[in-house]
Amino acid sequence: MDEIITNTINKYCDENLTQIILSNSKCPQEIKKILIRPIRLKGDLFFQSCEYRGNQVFHENHTRQALLSKLPDWLGDCFRQAQIWAKAGQATILVSKKGKVTVREKKNPLSGAEALADARQPAAYGQGQSCPGNRLQNPDLPEHNRKKNYILAEGKPVPFLLDLGVMTPEGRIVHARYDKFRQINRFLEFIEDILPELPKDRELSIIDFGCGKSYLTFAMYYYLHELKHYPLRIIGLDLKTEVIEHCNALADRYGYGGLHFLQGDIASYEGAETVDMVVTLHACDTATDAALKKAVDWGARVILSVPCCQHELNRTIRNEVLAPVLRYGLIKERMAALITDGLRADLLEQLGYKVQVLEFIDMEHTPKNILLRAVKKNQIPIPAAKHAKREAYERCIRELGVAPALYRDFFGN
Repeated sequence: MDEIITNTINKYCDENLTQIILSNSKCPQEIKKILIRPIRLKGDLFFQSCEYRGNQVFHENHTRQALLSKLPDWLGDCFRQAQIWAKAGQATILVSKKGKVTVREKKNPLSGAEALADARQPAAYGQGQSCPGNRLQNPDLPEHNRKKNYILAEGKPVPFLLDLGVMTPEGRIVHARYDKFRQINRFLEFIEDILPELPKDRELSIIDFGCGKSYLTFAMYYYLHELKHYPLRIIGLDLKTEVIEHCNALADRYGYGGLHFLQGDIASYEGAETVDMVVTLHACDTATDAALKKAVDWGARVILSVPCCQHELNRTIRNEVLAPVLRYGLIKERMAALITDGLRADLLEQLGYKVQVLEFIDMEHTPKNILLRAVKKNQIPIPAAKHAKREAYERCIRELGVAPALYRDFFGN
């Protein structure tokens, strides 16, 4: 079976591929479908897979050889159908319940441009869906970091981007700083999604814990106040005196009257009674938990958190079943970090938030690429369901031998 699948896909798996769709999932609750398309990264050909799992999409880039080795496993274990569109033609691979493989191929009589246009039709995706943020490429595959419609548009100078060295005075993006430009816009996209949750009939209150050099804080202010015209007040909080002085000087120079920076510690900050949105980016270890505790206590409508340096569980996690893998330091560190964020997300759900675990920026730029986006629910949770979630959570932490800081903060155990 593997040989038939590999030989078929091998004919189309090059720069002239338009896309591959793996569908008819054996486990739709876990993974619904996978879309694959060619991209170029720094001049080299890769194939990007978009895995649809629940309400999330996971991206991964593969070499040609790696993709050819993965596809038979995906078709054998997860899916019963693969549809291929390329300049050379179209192919369908069907896998029966007994493992029999059927291949149907059709040469493409159209020219390259016409074939691409044909493949772009909504029917090619199934139900008119495309991979979010990843449109099909033209046949000569321009670089993956190609021009797109960003929230902060190229060609329009933005003061803080000039000072960051991201933009030239003419509004052009400095090539060496393009990753930073993409990161800032990606962050603003996360905010754009939750705008309906924020009030616009009064002053909006936002706190950025551990703001650091604050380029994302300035981006947030510029987007919400200068572009979207929200009346707002943003407080950036950090421990470093020189950073706070520098950021306040920049805010004054830009005329950002609603943006202020203060020196202080997250846990001891008492400068607000209610806050609409709390942002905490790369607050180290349990400082993230302190910020989340503050946000919940304030009844914040929105929480955006990119955790960092999740050491707490790495020091305490114990489980006999997982002992064979936890004895490897790097594996233990990464598992502990992921479990920490998973437990944070689940606890926020118990506390009345709808939580999404999102990819902030590509793994090639930083391993700290998980963003927790929590939006406060309006409805009161059903007591029985809330109790069941708490029991499941506590059973989980007992099995792992941990008592996370956020759990202790709320329940005192």
